[in-house]
Amino acid sequence: MDFNDNLEYNTGRERLAMPEYGRNVLKMVEQLKAIPDREKRSEQARAVIKVMELLNPAVRTQENYAQKLWDHLYIIAGFDLDIDSPYPCPVAADFETKPVPIPMKGEKIKAAHYGRNIEKIIELICEQPEGEIRDYLAVQLANYMRQQYLIWNKDSVDDSTIFSDIEKLSEGRIRIPEGIELDKISSNASFSRPTLMIGQDRAQKGKNRKGGRGKQNRRH
Repeated sequence: MDFNDNLEYNTGRERLAMPEYGRNVLKMVEQLKAIPDREKRSEQARAVIKVMELLNPAVRTQENYAQKLWDHLYIIAGFDLDIDSPYPCPVAADFETKPVPIPMKGEKIKAAHYGRNIEKIIELICEQPEGEIRDYLAVQLANYMRQQYLIWNKDSVDDSTIFSDIEKLSEGRIRIPEGIELDKISSNASFSRPTLMIGQDRAQKGKNRKGGRGKQNRRH
């Protein structure tokens, strides 16, 4: 059996209806849809809405942004979500444009490689009552933080490092349950920064110019 048969690639996954929220939010929505109790399902829906608001701060600049967040939740759920919502399920044909992300400004970020939204999400999770929903949100956050870590640091990182970072950033208020393992990452996955190659190209050109001058000097 080929090892790669067990790996998942984004190209082979379902296309995201709203990419700005990421695949982890889609997993949260799928999880809440599977909850049999309507009251519990509605409770988790409200928690997911808060996460979505933090991940997509641009939505706050729009009129009636609270309703738009619930509309986005229904869109991610494929307009098939049986919950107690303050707004009715929208009509699919009415939503063709997507909100444009804008940068956020504020206090100094504690861990730049994770980003400001991670700190806000941690605060949000800390506000949740202890239980399955809180633990689920914490684990999904850990998966996302590992991805951010790999973008800015190195090629691999232990789950324990991410769990420790969550505990530190939350000042000990969040602890990942024992026995949890983060999602597997494909060996072909790339987490390089977009501008990294540009810097390397410039450095290489500089070396080439210096090397060229050295060769010319040796000829003389």
